[in-house]
Amino acid sequence: MLPENPIPALKTEGAKKSVFAWCLYDWANSAFSTVIITFVFSVFFTRGMLGDETQGSALWSYAIAISGVFVAVLGPVLGAVADHSGARKTWIFWLSMLCVIATAALWFAQPVADATNIFFVLSCVVIANVGYELSIVFYNAMLPHIAPKKLLGRISGWGWGVGYLGGIAALAIALFGLVGVGEMEPWFGITGMDSANVRATGPMTALWFLVFMIPLLVYTHDVERTPMTMGLAVKSGLKQLKQSLLEISHHKNLAQFLISSAIYRDGLNTLFTVGGIYAAGVYGMDFVEILIFAIGLNVFAGLGSFAFAYVDDKIGSKPTILISLIGLIVIGTVVLFTKDKNTFMLLAMGLGVFMGPVQAASRTLAGRLAPKGMVAQTYGLYAFTGKSVAFVGPLAYGAATHFYDTQQAGMFTIVLFWIIGLGLLSMVRENRDE
Repeated sequence: MLPENPIPALKTEGAKKSVFAWCLYDWANSAFSTVIITFVFSVFFTRGMLGDETQGSALWSYAIAISGVFVAVLGPVLGAVADHSGARKTWIFWLSMLCVIATAALWFAQPVADATNIFFVLSCVVIANVGYELSIVFYNAMLPHIAPKKLLGRISGWGWGVGYLGGIAALAIALFGLVGVGEMEPWFGITGMDSANVRATGPMTALWFLVFMIPLLVYTHDVERTPMTMGLAVKSGLKQLKQSLLEISHHKNLAQFLISSAIYRDGLNTLFTVGGIYAAGVYGMDFVEILIFAIGLNVFAGLGSFAFAYVDDKIGSKPTILISLIGLIVIGTVVLFTKDKNTFMLLAMGLGVFMGPVQAASRTLAGRLAPKGMVAQTYGLYAFTGKSVAFVGPLAYGAATHFYDTQQAGMFTIVLFWIIGLGLLSMVRENRDE
């Protein structure tokens, strides 16, 4: 039997500050996913370093896939340990620092395509992404402990919304502070020699992450640490993880959700991985255009997250995800046949409206379906199932693009993942397995 370990109620004193600080962590880490992984440094790697967007996209995708393997293995294990040791914030701090340090090191990347330089950059990306993804396992696991049950979906949505706002702010600083617009000189006066202004997005993002994660570490209520030693917590956590995997047949509803969400989230994650590269390659966007496009996309994604946060609590997480997936599928299909850059940008804003709600409502549903005593572990499995197939999306995208010699074919595989995930999710019941 699973341990009876009920979720503690939200503390009244400092509750609002606790929730706000928790949401602010999304603001902190979104700079990494937006500036480094999706829109700026990924394009610099493919265009500025390799000069071959197809090969660069493949190498970048492989690096993300490798980091996904580490997360797939470590995520559920660390989640199980956290369920026994209690406190999450220590884990969040050290894993975040792993991301911060590796991201700052990207300053030393050079705009040359020699093997040493490429290996260095991709190694930094792998290390940083592992820290980023694993920190989110513990960050997500804090949600049921700080949010009242009736506000679970709303607070999760607020977190995603704040994260998108953080992405907008970080992109704006990259655009106006480092790259510059038109005849306007960048604020920080870093020249474009050796792509220094673009490479500087590495330490800028690291500093952003470091500063804005502090409120969570100071103000957010944590689960009280147990007197259990780390060694015993590891042993107990691994034992419980083994038991949970053996007993997953008793939680078929949760298992089906984890599988379905892994598939449609892989579609989303693939889009985040290649989105900037797709815009640059198919529509010939330069850095300024990509940054403006990214800011607009994040504005609409943030608005969608905030708006659907109320829908989540009103009609439930599953209907919210279904509606959002249908929106993504319809708009994504139209994008496949769009050749005009301005039309593409307009449609992409529509995609943004539904991206945030899918992620936020999925995080909420994972917490609502988590068996008692398995909250952090469920989020570990949530990360595990997502990352266990993380290589499939980029691989399918790359293979379709290579075989058909067009990135639109790769984009079709993303839409296909959403369709499959939608079908499987429709059979999930929105209630916890006991």
